[in-house]
Amino acid sequence: MKQPKGLCSRRIPVSAIFVLATSVLIACALRTEAQAAKPAPKDMPIRHIIIIFQENRSFDSYFGTFPGADGIPMQNGVPTVCVPDPKTGQCIKPYLDHDDVNCGGPHGAKSVLGDIANGAMNGFISEVQSEGAFGFNEHGYAGPLINCHHPTDPKDSDQVMGYHNGGDIPNYWAYARDFVLQDHMFESVRSWSFPSHLFLVSAWSADCSNVDDPGSCVSALSPKDRNLKNPTPFAWTEITWLLHKGQVSWVYYLDHGAEQPHRPRRKGANQAAKGSAQAAGAKEASWKGSPGVPEIWNVLPGFTDVHEDKQVANIEDLSRFFAAAKAGTLPSVSWICPQRADSEHPPGKVSVGESYVTQIVNAAMQSPDWKSTAIFLTWDDWGGFYDHVVPPTVDSLGYGIRVPGIVISPYARRGYIDHQTLSFDAYLRFIEDVFLHGQRLDPRTDGRPDSRPGVREDNPKLGNLMNDFDFSQSPRPPVVLPVHPKTTLVADHPR
Repeated sequence: MKQPKGLCSRRIPVSAIFVLATSVLIACALRTEAQAAKPAPKDMPIRHIIIIFQENRSFDSYFGTFPGADGIPMQNGVPTVCVPDPKTGQCIKPYLDHDDVNCGGPHGAKSVLGDIANGAMNGFISEVQSEGAFGFNEHGYAGPLINCHHPTDPKDSDQVMGYHNGGDIPNYWAYARDFVLQDHMFESVRSWSFPSHLFLVSAWSADCSNVDDPGSCVSALSPKDRNLKNPTPFAWTEITWLLHKGQVSWVYYLDHGAEQPHRPRRKGANQAAKGSAQAAGAKEASWKGSPGVPEIWNVLPGFTDVHEDKQVANIEDLSRFFAAAKAGTLPSVSWICPQRADSEHPPGKVSVGESYVTQIVNAAMQSPDWKSTAIFLTWDDWGGFYDHVVPPTVDSLGYGIRVPGIVISPYARRGYIDHQTLSFDAYLRFIEDVFLHGQRLDPRTDGRPDSRPGVREDNPKLGNLMNDFDFSQSPRPPVVLPVHPKTTLVADHPR
């Protein structure tokens, strides 16, 4: 087929601007990948899909200097981009930050628009200064963050411009080098963690006026969360409904189970204890919370269809994953959600999160099921950290800001960078194509009609994860990495 004349077919002069040349090459790659999208092979060797969902990191904050990726624009090793600091009048460039604990920034629906700044991608510092950063307390989110420099202090508000390199996160970079790095993976929704987790399993985020009526749900960037009084507010259909109908096994694994609800602190207790070492320890414990996955990340029990088809028992403690991996009895589809301390959500330690993920990947690699496994690793939102790529618009809810994405499998292409436009919807599409003969979460065909405005898995802008695999190759051996690798991270980097 003859290529039509246009930008992708033009010869770029040697003297052309570097940034423009890079953009053209990436745009051409995106077109080529989209044209070459692969269907699921008839003899598909993948029998186990594992999705590891971490927290709050942008692509540039982890892979902004990864060779060959669409990372931070640089010339001679110096960033050519910067973000204005309204309080100092300076324009702050991205900088290498070896801190193990990062503050991040606000990352709700309002902050997405503020950070994108009409496509300038330069609102990150001003959002921190105007909104503060979000962190955990015993009830959920609250700012400023514990164990971080004060996010509204002018000298510290530039911390969202910091990025890590391969010395800081050696295992993540090793996975990216050995397998597949996706440099255009976008959060499915322009919002924060909770709706992102809804999208991970259902390709939608909504509010429902009647929990018994899927048709009563309407799109929402900041939907109402589940709670003790309203434990199942999500009336629309999610992917396990189709998996159950198709007799496809699945488990939703929770790191240390589900976190138990916290009792409110006695009023004034924080103020009375201020300044003491005991108070500092209490704040650290408060951020870590009790063991288990917070309610805002543990969304699947909130869907009515999980209860209708009596599949609630498929929500299990992560210890069961390790046992199944060792025994070679992994389910067809696994989701793995972290507890706070393992999540990398600020102020969680980067090193702890990487070690936690490495344990999971090692277990899968050492399993008898390794030769039929695909692991997808990503982060649920950008966490307020800088990223330079403008997200595409697909509908009223998305996409959000770019996050890292990694594919690990014995059939993954080696050292490949996937430039396709992707979102978490691509995971659902892959599951549907591998196990459900292409069935979609479509109210016209899935047997449980809801009022979703469209079928996200079939959006024409969404790439195909099949392109990240070479099913003709012999299964690659495991790459088992040290759980606690030597890194260049520092516990407390003075600023």
